[in-house]
Order: sequence, then structure tokens, then C-alpha cells
Amino acid sequence: MLFLKDIKLDTLADLKSALQTAIMLEHSTIPPYLTAVFTLVNTGNDQISSLIGSVVKEEMLHLSIACNILNAINGTPVLNQPGFIPTYPGPLPGTVESGLIVPIAKFSKDLIKNVFMVIEEPENPMHIPVKAMNEMAAPLTIGMFYQKVKNLITILEAEAKLLGKTIFTGDPAKQMTNEKWFPLEELFPILDKESAFRGIDLIVDQGEGTSEDPFINPGDLGGDDVTTDPAHYYRFEEIFYGKTLEKDPSEPCGYSYSGPVIPCDLSKIPNMYENPKMADYPLDSVAYKNSKFFNYTYTNLLNSLHETFNGEPEKINTAMGLMYSLRLYAGKLLASEDPAHPGFVAGPSYEYVTNDNLSPDERQLLAADRKVHA
Repeated sequence: MLFLKDIKLDTLADLKSALQTAIMLEHSTIPPYLTAVFTLVNTGNDQISSLIGSVVKEEMLHLSIACNILNAINGTPVLNQPGFIPTYPGPLPGTVESGLIVPIAKFSKDLIKNVFMVIEEPENPMHIPVKAMNEMAAPLTIGMFYQKVKNLITILEAEAKLLGKTIFTGDPAKQMTNEKWFPLEELFPILDKESAFRGIDLIVDQGEGTSEDPFINPGDLGGDDVTTDPAHYYRFEEIFYGKTLEKDPSEPCGYSYSGPVIPCDLSKIPNMYENPKMADYPLDSVAYKNSKFFNYTYTNLLNSLHETFNGEPEKINTAMGLMYSLRLYAGKLLASEDPAHPGFVAGPSYEYVTNDNLSPDERQLLAADRKVHA
């Protein structure tokens, strides 16, 4: 289970700070999840890749909801600074530092079990006992963190209402919705306490489920039909156990991993060296060039997201396009030998690289790559 540091949540400024932490936390899961997807490309593990990819898309949704809530209370989301990117391997933003250390690594069932499932584990997971907290000082689960956010919204909005005001004073034009990428029942304008709570409930439900039901609550999606999508934790558990989650009246909890097999062939997964860094590669190597271009594209993605949530919501199209461009350079890295580690291939490092860090020759090469793959 991932534990967060206890936070001060008393004022509107505290609420804005907490939501910025939430944005950073939601983003911080994307690089490790995305790297696992990259290493599954063209390996025959399409179902596993699709399951993890669906989680990546929903983490982008959760980041977007958190940004919309922060904008709704007249805050300013920040996504385009070097400190926004976590250091891998390391703790995720806002988490207890003696807890989980998250790497950038190729797909493996160990990674699923010991990292991804730990990130997404709910407070009371079904079938999995809660581990002792090992003397951590007042830690919070992600669900508990968001509940504290809801509690403070309730208090601050009630106080504002007594004065004939509201804390939801943000510019509605900054609310990002885009049905090309996210259905309106999932990503909707945050304009008041009710819509903020609906967004928070969706984040928690998609990530953790509930202690009684491992599937996403259709009520959080604005519908009445029963959904067939498990919460993130249980999607990862499907991958680990190699079977899909099904309703099972013969089990006390009502569910079991007894559905169709999820194939897993590890033989074709590239042997990526764990936690790569651009500085590991010689400046004249193919690995260095592709690492720099990957990181430049990733930095541009963060810039586009920052613009998206700071008054230019249409920039989400640019951001999502850059998500796909990352796959190009990830593929080139995973096809290149790691010059610093014989027997391994290079991999993405998720570092901050701006236009100022590129030489004129590198800018020309990058432009040529974009023209070829446009």
C-alpha cells in the first residue's frame, strides 16, 4: 500500500497546495506505467499492454480532473518545471519516503506485484491483507488523502456560503473537457462542490474500487449500467495472476480470478537496463541521441499540459499527440544497445530537456524525424 505524508489542510491555500500535490502524484505514475507498455510493444502481449495502457489513460484523466478542481477554486496548476518530474528510482511526490521506491523498468510480473499493485492498493483490498504500517507517522492512503480534500472543500464552501460567497471562483473557460480523448461523463467542468466531489469519487473509484466491489462504480461515471472494468489495483492483479476477474457466487467475496487466461510471454521483452539516465550514454552514441529526443518530447508534453490547464484547453490535442510521439523514441531506445551496460538495451529516462539544451544539429535531426513520421 502506498502511504502519503500527513498534510496540513485548514485553509484555501492548503487546499490549493494539496491539489498541486495530487496533480504531481497522478502524473508520477505515468512514466513507470508507460515504460512497461513500451517494453511490451510487438512482443505478443497485447492484452497485458492494453490493460496497463487503459490505466495510463485513466491516470491522465485523473490528472486532468485534479487540474480542473484546482482551476475551479482559482488556483494555478504547474506542470512545466523540472521539479515536477520525480526522480526515478525514488518515492512518488507526497509519499512517505521510507515507503515504496518506484523504478523505471521493463515489464515483469515482479514489477506488477511489487510496484504497480502497491501504488494502487486500496485501504481494504479484497483478498489481500493490509500490511503493518511499521511505525510510520500518521500516513494516508490515496483514498484517505482525497477524503481530507473533500472534507476541507465542505468546510470552506460552507463558510463562504454564510457570507454569500463561494470558493469556486475560478474562470470556467479554464475547465478542460475534450470528448475526443475522454467521455464527458468522465471529464466534465468542475464548477461547484458537487462536481468537484464527483470528480474526486471517480479518481478514487477507478484507482482503488471499494472494499466490497472491485469494479468501477457506474454511478461515478454518470450511468446506471454495470461496468465490466475493474479498478486499477484489480487490473494489475489480473495481469499478475494471468486470469480475468469474474463474478463468482461460490466465493464468499463474490468474485474470483477464474475467467479467460491472460497470456504472458516474457521471451520477447527487451532487456532494458533499469533506471536509465541520459548521462549514462556517450555523447556520440545512438542511445544518447534518442534519449535526448525522448526527453525533449516528454518536456514538450509537460509544457502542452501546462498550457492546457492554464487557459488554453485546446492544447490537450497537442499533448495527446506528443504522448504518441514518445512511443517512437522509446522504440528507438529499446532497439539500441546500452553502451554503458553490455547485454542490455537503452530505455527512456524522463528528464527535463528544453529547446535550449539542443544543438543546431540536434534540432535539424529532430525536425527531420518529425517530417518522416508526420
